[in-house]
Amino acid sequence: MDQNITGKVVVITGASSGIGEATARHLAARGAVVALAARRTDKLAAIVAEIEAAGGKAKAYTVDVTRKEQVDKVVADVVAAFGRLDVIVNNAGMMAIAPMSQRRTDEWDRMIDINVKGLLYGVAAALPVFERQGAGHVVNISSVAGIKVFSPGGTVYSGTKFAVRAISEGLRHEVGRTIRVTTIEPGAVESELKFGSSDPASRAALEEFYKTSQIPASSIARAIAYAIEQPADVDVNEIVLRPTSQDF
Repeated sequence: MDQNITGKVVVITGASSGIGEATARHLAARGAVVALAARRTDKLAAIVAEIEAAGGKAKAYTVDVTRKEQVDKVVADVVAAFGRLDVIVNNAGMMAIAPMSQRRTDEWDRMIDINVKGLLYGVAAALPVFERQGAGHVVNISSVAGIKVFSPGGTVYSGTKFAVRAISEGLRHEVGRTIRVTTIEPGAVESELKFGSSDPASRAALEEFYKTSQIPASSIARAIAYAIEQPADVDVNEIVLRPTSQDF
C-alpha cells in the first residue's frame, strides 16, 4: 500500500486488456479503488473478480469512449458510488497502420474518434468533478509516435498522438494550479494495439517489429503509478519510456 495511492478513486478507460488492465491491477494492489471502463463486459468482469480475489477494490463499467453520454455516465456513476474521483486515465486507443495512399478513411475516422475525441470526452466528464473538489489528476496515454512521426504507415496515428500531447499541455496550462496533468508516451508495449491494422503488409511488418522490441504493459502501469503517487504539489507532466532496444 502507498499513502499517496491508497484510497484514490481511479477511472481507467480501455481497461479490458493491455496497459489499461495492467494499470488497474497495479493500482489496485497499491490500494487504489479502480473503475475499469471498456466495451468488453465479460473481460472486465473477469479482471474485477481477480482483483477482488486478491483483496483489491474494483468495479466494472461498460463504455464506448466514442459515445460522450456513456463516458459522462461512467464518471457520474463512479462519483455516486465512491463519493469522489481522483484520477482519470484516458487509455483507450486504436492504432491502424497503413500507407496514406491506401486512403483507409474509415480507419482514420476511428482513430480520431477513439484517440482524440474519446480522450476529450474523458477530460470533459472528469474536469467539473475535479474543479468542484479543487483537486484531480488527468493521465493521458500518448505514444513515442506523438513525439516523432511514425512513417510510412503511422502518419494518421501519429497525428492523433501529437494531438494528445498538445491537448495535455494546453490543459495543464489552463487548470494546472489545482489539477495535475500527465502525458505518458510509451514505445512498443505488449498489448492488443498492434493488431489494429487491416492492411496485411503493414500488420505483418508491425508484428515483426514488436517481436524484437516490446516491453510488458506492467512497465507502463508503474510509470502511471509514479506520477500518481507524487505529493499533491508535484505534477509529473510527461514520461517517455520505450524498450531499451527500440531505436524509434
